Amino acid sequence: MATEMEPSDVIRLILQYLKENNLYRTLTTLQEETTVSLNTVESIDSFVADIKSGHWDAVLLAIKSLKLPDNTLIDLYEQVVMELIEMREVGAARSLLRQTDPMIMLKQTQPERYIHLDKMLTCSYFDPCEAYPRGSSKENRRRAIAEALVREVSVVPPSRLMALLDQVGSMRIQQYPDQLPTDMTMETSGNKDRGMEKESFPTQLYRHIKFGRRSHVECACFSSDGKYLITGSVDGFIEVWNFKTGKISKDLKYQAHDSFMMMDGAVLCMCFSKDTDLLATGAQNGKIKVWRIQSGSCLRRFEHAPNKGVTCVSFSKDNNQILSASYNQTVRIHELRSGKTLKELKSHSSFVNDAFFTQDGLHIISASSDGTVKIWNTTSCQCIHTFKSVSRTSDDPVNNVIPLPQNPEHFVICNHSDTVVIMDMDGQTVKTFSSDRKQRADFVCCTLSPRGGWIYCVGEDFVLYCFEYATGKLQKTLTVHEKDVIGIAHHPHEDLIATYSEDGLLRLWKP
Repeated sequence: MATEMEPSDVIRLILQYLKENNLYRTLTTLQEETTVSLNTVESIDSFVADIKSGHWDAVLLAIKSLKLPDNTLIDLYEQVVMELIEMREVGAARSLLRQTDPMIMLKQTQPERYIHLDKMLTCSYFDPCEAYPRGSSKENRRRAIAEALVREVSVVPPSRLMALLDQVGSMRIQQYPDQLPTDMTMETSGNKDRGMEKESFPTQLYRHIKFGRRSHVECACFSSDGKYLITGSVDGFIEVWNFKTGKISKDLKYQAHDSFMMMDGAVLCMCFSKDTDLLATGAQNGKIKVWRIQSGSCLRRFEHAPNKGVTCVSFSKDNNQILSASYNQTVRIHELRSGKTLKELKSHSSFVNDAFFTQDGLHIISASSDGTVKIWNTTSCQCIHTFKSVSRTSDDPVNNVIPLPQNPEHFVICNHSDTVVIMDMDGQTVKTFSSDRKQRADFVCCTLSPRGGWIYCVGEDFVLYCFEYATGKLQKTLTVHEKDVIGIAHHPHEDLIATYSEDGLLRLWKP
C-alpha cells in the first residue's frame, strides 16, 4: 500500500517535530526558506484561557513559531505592553515597545497609536479610561485578541512524525522481513519500551580530572546536548572539558588559545539553556554572567544581581528569563534581553539553595536552608504553598529540589537527612527513599537519571547512594571521594555521573 503526501505536508510534520523538541531556530529557518508554516497549539481551550487570563508569557511562547497577520500581532503586543504598564512593569513594557518587530511596525504604520503607548510609559499613574477609550475594556480587548488568534491556529495530534515512522517501520518489517539485519531491532510502537535501553547505576570509576585543592570545582554540569562537561572553580575559572578524554576541549578556539571564561569570584552554580547555546553562571560575589559557549564571549552581565552569593541559576523554557537563588534569602527573575531584574520573591528565612521554573512556566519551586519548599505563582510572584518534607526535624535544610522527568507534577526533595522524598504540587508525599544504615549519614546533594529511573544522593560519609525509583529500594552504594563531596551531575543521555569534592578531584562514574 502506497501513501502519497504533498511536500508541504512533509515539511509540516518536520516543523511539528522541531516545535515539540524546542528547536525554534531550526524551525524558523525552515519556515522562512520553504514559506510553509505550522500554526498549531497544544490546546485551543488552554490557549484561549491563557489570553483571557492575561498569562502573556505562555501566550508569547505559544505564538513564537506561528505565522500571524501583522495586525493581529500588533494588537496582541499592544495589549501586553498596556498591561505591563498597568502592573508598573515599566522596564519590561519599554523593552517590548521599542525592541519587538510588531511594535516597530506599529511605529512605522500607525505613529499616533505608538505615541499613545509611549506617553503612557512616562505617566506616574494608569488610567483605564485613557488606556481603553470608546467604551472598551481590558476584558473586551483580551476577548477580541483571543477570537482573532483562534482563527489562525489549529490543533493536531502530537508526535505525528514519529508515529508515521513507526508505521513505515512496521510495514517494512511485514513486507521485507528477510532484508533486515539479524541484529537490528525496529523500535515500533509495539516494542518501543523494550527497545529503549534500560538505565543503569554506576559501579566503577571511568575517568578523573585533577584540579588541586586550591582550585577545586564548586559546580559542574553537562551541556544539554551531552557534548561537553563544564566546571566552575573556586578560583573563578569556567572550563569546558571533553569528558571522554578528561582533557580541556580544544575544539573551542578560545580554549585552544588558552583563553577561558572567568568570574571575579568563586563560581557557585551554572546552567545551560535548552538549546545549549548559552551558559549562565553565578558567583560568590553576587554576579551573574551569561556566555555564548561556542565563542566564550559574555553576552550579558547582571552585576550584584542578588548582592550575595548566587546558589542557583536556571533558564525559563523560552530562554528569555533567568531564575537565580541566593544566600540573601531571595529568588529573582532576570530578563536576558534587557539585563534587568524583573521580579524578586521574598518569603524564605534562610539561604535559598535551589529553584526552577515548572515545565509549563506557571510556577517557580524553591528550596531553602529554612527547611521549606515553596511554590510561587510566576505572574503574581506570590507564594501560594509552603511545604516541609519528611525528615527527623522540620528544620533540616533542603539541599535540592528537582522535577521528576516522568511526571512534571512531582519533584524530588533532598534535605540534610538520610531520607529523600517525592512530593506533588499539593505537598503530598508520594514516595520516600532512605539509606537505612546503622551509621546514618546525611545527604548533601542529589541528582536524577535522565528518565528518572534512578535517584542518586551523596552523603556526608562520601558515599553515593543509588535508589531505584520503581521499587523504592537502595540498590547500590559506592564510595566516591576521600573528602567532603560538593556536588554531583548526571549526563543528559548516558549512564555517566560526575562527582566533585574538596579533595580537588572530579570523578566520572559509569556502570
